[in-house]
Amino acid sequence: MNKLSRIFALAALSAVVFAAPASADDVKAGDLVISQAWSRATPGGAKVAGGYLTIENKGTVADKLVGVSADIAGKAEVHEMAVDNGVMKMRHLDKGLVIEPGKTVKFAPGGYHLMLQELKGPFKQGDKVPVTLQFEKAGKVAVSLDVQGVGAQAPGEGGHMMKKMPDHSGMKM
Repeated sequence: MNKLSRIFALAALSAVVFAAPASADDVKAGDLVISQAWSRATPGGAKVAGGYLTIENKGTVADKLVGVSADIAGKAEVHEMAVDNGVMKMRHLDKGLVIEPGKTVKFAPGGYHLMLQELKGPFKQGDKVPVTLQFEKAGKVAVSLDVQGVGAQAPGEGGHMMKKMPDHSGMKM
């Protein structure tokens, strides 16, 4: 192999290694894989924040997310936002959320989310906020929400874009 071929081979290998999505933060619990856990930074005095993540069920049996807890919040719940007769409504999923076998459920702004209320402190960009998910079969699963910028719409965003979806961080409850 000549020098130029080795340089191209090394460059290609480097591109693959550094471009591959980081999966070190993926959490496996039984047949479930929880990934892309994140939240937004909260403005001063905010008492509410949303948490977002992806849950994939790689098994053959359904599991159910029945609850969530976080030391930084006095109250934490699983919520859903949906449009009903042209009005955006949010509701607590008090019976939990089923994760069907072979399916992926994405928690994102404007849809399913973790509702963290009665915050004991602000979320600052760059922080990691520990939360515990409670599943019917997989049990308690600890994950960390990576705190993005105030206006972030997805993990890895700085939050400098205009907000397209509702932001719970300023709500008083």
